Amino acid sequence: MTRTIEELLLTLPVAVPALTAGAHLMPSRGRVTGWAGLASPLTVLACGVLLAARPGHGAVTAYGHLLRADALSVWMLLVIGAVATLACAASPPHLAAERAAGRAEDGDVRRYWQLVHLFLAAMSAAVLAENLGVLWVAVEATTVITAFLVGHRRTRASVEAAWKYVVICSAGIALALLGTVLIYYAARQAGLSESAALDWPALAAHARGLDPGVTRLGIGLVLLGFGTKAGLVPLHAWLPDAHSQAPAPVSALMSGVLLSVAFSAVLRYKVIADAALGTGFVRVVLGGTALLTLALAAGLLQAQRNYKRMLAYSSMEHMSLIALGTAVGSPLAITAVLLHMAGHGLAKSVAFCSAGHVLQLRGTTRIAQVRALLARAPVPGAALGIAVLALLGMPPFSLFASELGIVRAGFAAGMAWPTALALLLVLVAFAALALRTGRMVLGALPEGPGTPAIPARVGAAAAAPLVCGLAAAAALGVTTGPLTGLLHHAAALIGGH
Repeated sequence: MTRTIEELLLTLPVAVPALTAGAHLMPSRGRVTGWAGLASPLTVLACGVLLAARPGHGAVTAYGHLLRADALSVWMLLVIGAVATLACAASPPHLAAERAAGRAEDGDVRRYWQLVHLFLAAMSAAVLAENLGVLWVAVEATTVITAFLVGHRRTRASVEAAWKYVVICSAGIALALLGTVLIYYAARQAGLSESAALDWPALAAHARGLDPGVTRLGIGLVLLGFGTKAGLVPLHAWLPDAHSQAPAPVSALMSGVLLSVAFSAVLRYKVIADAALGTGFVRVVLGGTALLTLALAAGLLQAQRNYKRMLAYSSMEHMSLIALGTAVGSPLAITAVLLHMAGHGLAKSVAFCSAGHVLQLRGTTRIAQVRALLARAPVPGAALGIAVLALLGMPPFSLFASELGIVRAGFAAGMAWPTALALLLVLVAFAALALRTGRMVLGALPEGPGTPAIPARVGAAAAAPLVCGLAAAAALGVTTGPLTGLLHHAAALIGGH
């Protein structure tokens, strides 16, 4: 692959979404339609596929090492592209229903697409950034952009959720900035040049020379800051409000891929921390954070009465498992973590998009007011039920394999008690999620004048992303196929010990 083509493949995932967002500012005659907007996520996915197909999966850089595609970047591009394609494919039917109900106008639709494509550009820039400062800027950009998406409907609840999201995530990202500055200071003191002091490969190569005290404080702040964006305690309170108030496809993007993009920054810093401080520091911090987050999510799922918030707390549960696998740090654990990111993204995008159909059908997010979905609306009801089964880690879906890998790695690495406690908490969350979803999906239609005579139908355009997402999650659970080598290279890059 020539240098020009490699630079193009690194540029397109950022440039195409940004240009597509700009196209929505044009007059109506030149406006890009919603379906044409699929070109943006499909470009990200295609670039990820082409970069993954390179032999050896070595790193590729462009523009003076501003952008870098290594095995981890490529894997995250694939996750972003796949989940974004499902969410963008689900957006036109969702927006059409909102417009028909009088809840959206042409300006709202244009604004929605502009923000979604800018969101994709920011996430792609975050995973492709070689400089840790640029990584921080890209993650902060996702906060600004998605705040407007959370408040898209401009209701009191959505605006309140958007402000809560901005305040908490900005505080977390500010802590990450302070941690990044401390890492820069430690790197300069260790003799790295100004241009290399935040360059990730240079930092990883010279991490053993960093001052342990400064590095420990900097890494702690970084883990807390980017952990905020990943939905980990203690700065997690934004997540259920934001995910429950955002439009369903946006919730799919935020839960399915934004959380993982933020955690990919944690994976980058883990490499530096393990070399500078040993594996114990990150293991203790992430392991403790994972168990606290999992305990909180399991407890709140027990008392949950809103199905969109229920799915948001499920995201916290899965991010805690990803954090636990990262704390274990073995090659098997890191491979399982990366597989878990992909499987969770696919399943959660289907779950949130299905929940959006349920909200439009029933007009409520209250679990108690939604019954017999399989009879009332067979397609979204079945998709929601199967997506929740995937989130519960049932075979053949990929979350079964990834959770099994994390558990095996935890016991093999001498973390038996934390892993056993995590399993117990997962069972508690499993029971709560299964019970509430079962009540919504199963049962017969009640008799009465308010009961529809025939089940609600969903068009092929709305059903296609649901079916494709579930099929991809199941296929990834059966075999990783040509992605196996990429997974192994990404795990080796993170430095499984």
